[in-house]
Amino acid sequence: MNILKKTRALFVTAVASGTMLNPLNSSMISLALHSIQKDFQLSFTTVSWLISSFYLASAVAQPVTGKIGDIFGRKKTFLFGLALVALSALGAPLSTTFLMLLVMRLVQSIGSSAIYPSGMALIRDHIKERQASALAVLSIFASAMVALGPTIGGFLIVWGNWPAIFWVNFPFVIISFILGWTMFPKDVKKDKDTIKKLFSHLDFLGIGLFAFGMVFFLWFLLSFEEKVHYLSGIAGIIFFLLFIFLELRVKEPFIDVKIFKSHPKLTLVYVQFIILNIYFYCLFFGLPSYFQEVMGLSVEKSGLMMLFMSGVSIIISTVTGKWVDKSGVNKPVIVGAGISVIGGLLFTFFFVGASYFLIGLILAIMGLSYGIGNVVLQVAMLNESPKPIIGTTSGLFQTCRYLGSIFSSIILGLIFGEEISAEKMIIIGEVLIVTGLVSFFMSLWFSRGRIVTLKIKRA
Repeated sequence: MNILKKTRALFVTAVASGTMLNPLNSSMISLALHSIQKDFQLSFTTVSWLISSFYLASAVAQPVTGKIGDIFGRKKTFLFGLALVALSALGAPLSTTFLMLLVMRLVQSIGSSAIYPSGMALIRDHIKERQASALAVLSIFASAMVALGPTIGGFLIVWGNWPAIFWVNFPFVIISFILGWTMFPKDVKKDKDTIKKLFSHLDFLGIGLFAFGMVFFLWFLLSFEEKVHYLSGIAGIIFFLLFIFLELRVKEPFIDVKIFKSHPKLTLVYVQFIILNIYFYCLFFGLPSYFQEVMGLSVEKSGLMMLFMSGVSIIISTVTGKWVDKSGVNKPVIVGAGISVIGGLLFTFFFVGASYFLIGLILAIMGLSYGIGNVVLQVAMLNESPKPIIGTTSGLFQTCRYLGSIFSSIILGLIFGEEISAEKMIIIGEVLIVTGLVSFFMSLWFSRGRIVTLKIKRA
């Protein structure tokens, strides 16, 4: 496609400026909670549902909207997601009650969740050359928004109070919508009879069972921060078992669970991505509190220290994309996991009491690991996914990110307890070593076919 080659940068920008909305809005809200709590006269537990509900809705909506995109068209789903984000950006600042604000937050979550799987599928279908480099751009945008979201949110709140964190979506939505409308190829037109058939083939019962299972399971995980809600965990397991039982028997399942057996490498990618995000979010959520409470750093200096990790992660993403384009995913996935082990060892034995320079160096090494892993696992997921369901598999990939972040918050809560100390940071380091080793051995397992082939050729 010659036209696409000429407009590659605009095409990727359209996808990237849309897919960044979910990580941006999930991270900005943290600094707005205090203002919202004060304006609506709520407890912190109540207002924190603006965060928990976003994670819950995103974890469910990613694969569901991915499936919808697979059936009805990726461009339509992408643009519809942007429209929902625009609606929430307009409605949230006008909210007169907390319930209305929470609903707008859910609309924002579902809309931004619809964008990622459709965007990934569009790149898979239409970016044929240097695909990993294109995915690296998405990774850079997403990583930058996760890292800079709290800082951006802080400036916006000073400027326009909490409604400003919703208004800021408009420029990105407009840019992504205009570019997407003009750059993305049209979806295949379907007549009314075809649409009716598509609706009849959509596994609504499977989607419902998956949604209920995910909601109850995540509710159970989130309850570890206060009082464990075992009943929700049992309900989640029951719904998931019913979901698997159904999906093994329907002709056109929402998620063909057989794919995890027929495509074992895809399953490995999902598990390794969960582990990667446990590793990263243990640092992302845990370090700022350590810097401020134990080291006595200000919020600004804590943010600057975090840039050693997030900044290197952003920079290495571009290099990793080019590396993967040339050599494939096997070597980078092993190297990224190996560096995570080195980072965990350095963190455990040298981080506490170290100079600012050494702390920055250790965090940079960890950022190196995350930047490589984030890009290479996205590429591996696309490579191992059957083309007709790439939207669904991309959505599940993002669900794994949320699971990793939630697991990390549970780990931090169990270790830190009532206070954060240097000794407890060493325990965090030990957790990082374990997760790094698990990831490393999984990467060896993932690449074993390629390694065997190379040995045979050399022999």
